[in-house]
Amino acid sequence: MALILNALMEIMRMPTIGGVLLELAFLATPLWVAVFVGLVVGWAWRPRWAAGLVGGGKGSSDDEMNANEGKDALYGLQLAVPRLDWLRAQLPSYVTYLIPEQGSEKKERDVDLGSPSQENENLAVTLEDFQNLFALVETTDGGPAWIHMMDKSLPSMSYQAWRRDLEKGPPQYRSRTVFDDAKPETVRDFFWDDEFRMKNNWDDMLLYHESLEECPVTGTMLVHWIRKFPFFCSDREYTIGRRIWEVDGVYYCVTKGVPYSSIPRRKKPRRVDLYYSSWCIRAVESRRGDGQMTACEVLLFHYEDMGIPWEIAKLGVRQGMWGCVKKIEPGLRAYQAARKSGEPLSPCSMMAQINTKVTSAYLKSLGDYNDQCDDIVEAEKKPWGSNIPKFVLIGGALALACTVDRGLITKAIIFGAVRRFAKIGRRL
Repeated sequence: MALILNALMEIMRMPTIGGVLLELAFLATPLWVAVFVGLVVGWAWRPRWAAGLVGGGKGSSDDEMNANEGKDALYGLQLAVPRLDWLRAQLPSYVTYLIPEQGSEKKERDVDLGSPSQENENLAVTLEDFQNLFALVETTDGGPAWIHMMDKSLPSMSYQAWRRDLEKGPPQYRSRTVFDDAKPETVRDFFWDDEFRMKNNWDDMLLYHESLEECPVTGTMLVHWIRKFPFFCSDREYTIGRRIWEVDGVYYCVTKGVPYSSIPRRKKPRRVDLYYSSWCIRAVESRRGDGQMTACEVLLFHYEDMGIPWEIAKLGVRQGMWGCVKKIEPGLRAYQAARKSGEPLSPCSMMAQINTKVTSAYLKSLGDYNDQCDDIVEAEKKPWGSNIPKFVLIGGALALACTVDRGLITKAIIFGAVRRFAKIGRRL
């Protein structure tokens, strides 16, 4: 308190504004020097992954060093920095759980990924997208709680929908649909079949579709869609990457917006960049309660930025959701009838049968991976959040206070800031 009073008295004694400005200059100069020194020291002590991040991961010396490190080191590095694209390619050894797929009722293509690094570099939909969808299905993605929207049913179908709002980004939707007397393989092909979408008109918003690229090994597709929007909006254009994983008869179908420079942007239709619509398809017990696994459950996760204010979009989705969903059930029954009659498969349906098989042991490793990630983040936060910041702040403040020996207001400001930061540090 005495220090603050002395500082106020010192201010009152200054006859000119120039004296005040001089005090501010004495305060600012050492602070800028401290910032510059901190940048130099921080760059000199930067971790190896930071150098790779700045250099885009393209430096030959960093690549050779990463290639020579053991698999355990790579695994630990991925846990510490899980979202760097140049580290995603260096997946740990548990990708060996990916094994060839067994045949189903139709002759389906088997997939063995081989090199995951090559897969991540060349494909629009990668193993990380499967992991994200799996986390959504298991409700381990760490997002906010889902808000129930509706619960509807038809004689052979039930439907439930939820929504959640994130701090940033469009609203997200989750739905659960159960179709009686339907096989997961048929439902999988049905949702992938763009030709049947337009032929049967069960998805009457789809105006145009084209397959741009197809991978005969993994089943990954790049497709071009144009969808109809209400009269007061222009139509929307999508370039979508999609791929299917299979785990013990459960199908994880990922579709998301991907950039595609070969199709130039136009004023109309408007390009939608942020798009995500993915399903988990699996057999469940029939709603008749007979204990038979003759029904099919579809968990859908969807969000997109359509260029419409989100509150208006939420209102439109809520009003029109059931009207669109109830068209799916007759479309699926027509698709089942076409398959039974021996109608030939469309190219999209044939691509839907090329799946990447994943074992349940690998899924268990995903849970262990997420737990280790959380542990490492907490272990790294504590030392940096408590010990080092207080030491640096107090030491730097003492150095500045001793250097600037003129003007008590400078010292009062510095020590006042130190007290506040010290209280924050104690709470950490």
